Amino acid sequence: MNTDHIVLAIVAAVLLAGCTPTDATFGNAVRQTMAAQVVNPDPQYDNAVPTTEAAKAGAAVDRYRTDKVKQPDTIRTTDTKAGSPQ
Repeated sequence: MNTDHIVLAIVAAVLLAGCTPTDATFGNAVRQTMAAQVVNPDPQYDNAVPTTEAAKAGAAVDRYRTDKVKQPDTIRTTDTKAGSPQ
């Protein structure tokens, strides 16, 4: 009975050893995804980051509450005429 347990343990160890990844690139997809999500962990700026003023923030909230929100400038991200045939 004791021999059966030893043989079973050896067989289980051999089977589990087959599950170990031996590929050198194993985990590269996870590391690449993590690197893509980190833009710059220690950014250096030429200018100081502008501070937030409470008066401006309060005025913006008041405009929002009274439905007098300033409309943002129109920004075009694509030029529809550039791709059309002449």
